[in-house]
Amino acid sequence: MPPPPPLLGAGRAPTDQSGDPTPDDSAPGAAGAYDDALDDSELLTARAALAQGRRQAARSLLLHTGDDWDRRGHRLTVLAGEPYAVAWARDWQLAEPESADAAALTALAQVHRALRGKEDPDRAREACAAAAALAPADPTPWLGLLRLARTLGPEREVLGVFAELRRRHPEHHHAHHLLLARLAERPAGGRGAEAHEVYDLAELAAARAPADSPLAVLPVVAYAERYRVLAATGLAPADPAASGHWSGPRARRILRACFDWWLEWEHDEHPRRHVDLNHLAFALSCAGRPAEAAALFQRIGRHATRAPWSYAHRDPRASFREARALALNGTVR
Repeated sequence: MPPPPPLLGAGRAPTDQSGDPTPDDSAPGAAGAYDDALDDSELLTARAALAQGRRQAARSLLLHTGDDWDRRGHRLTVLAGEPYAVAWARDWQLAEPESADAAALTALAQVHRALRGKEDPDRAREACAAAAALAPADPTPWLGLLRLARTLGPEREVLGVFAELRRRHPEHHHAHHLLLARLAERPAGGRGAEAHEVYDLAELAAARAPADSPLAVLPVVAYAERYRVLAATGLAPADPAASGHWSGPRARRILRACFDWWLEWEHDEHPRRHVDLNHLAFALSCAGRPAEAAALFQRIGRHATRAPWSYAHRDPRASFREARALALNGTVR
């Protein structure tokens, strides 16, 4: 997807964050907490070992992830969210100053801290630049920069970083979600409810991706992100099912196309597929299509994600459980 045109408005809507996981919140999984590792068993094992001070498993995990860029970004982002990640990664860098894995983990860990106000964002940017210099083909340091830009930077920075990241991996899943989350905050410009440019860009990216690419679900993600903005600014009700946001002809067409795509191309191996499943289940639930949503809830299992169930400042556990109960049992528990 080429960089979009300049923003039409200068201001950003004061909305709850999106497009990025939040590992510190509780959620409706079997263990009672959201886990950004999702169902990556190797990542779970490496992270648990790291928490016990055993570092080799995480080091080996990153080595064997290779250039599976979506998986590398997923794994590094999750490991970087651990409280001891910065200290461990810096020790690793001292031992192996040329290690691109150590540099990338240091960078993403500093990004994680900067987004929580515990690190100077400029230092995090410098760490990302150093990691990118060690591995010029790797989009992961640019993912760190995009996470910073999405929350803290001007729009031109978001677009510039996304262009660099996409040049290295055109189908980067996490990057596209971050971009749509930011673009959804653009002013509507007086156009109709279903004419916001984030929808156009999401459909364009989906159309240009290979037929089996999970970017096919981007139009549904765009609708969720736009609802987040509308609800946060009082332009849509806090109850997404009562908003009518998914009732228009374009929304219905997108939902039908994305659900049909999932039926044909479901990717059991993609590291972030549960993010897509949760967005699809959310949209179908809000659109009053519980039978289709039920199939998605069955696939989601215990791997609920905070977004989009938390949008409009709702309790994500309650909204997920209510939608799941309605889809699977026909009643709200």
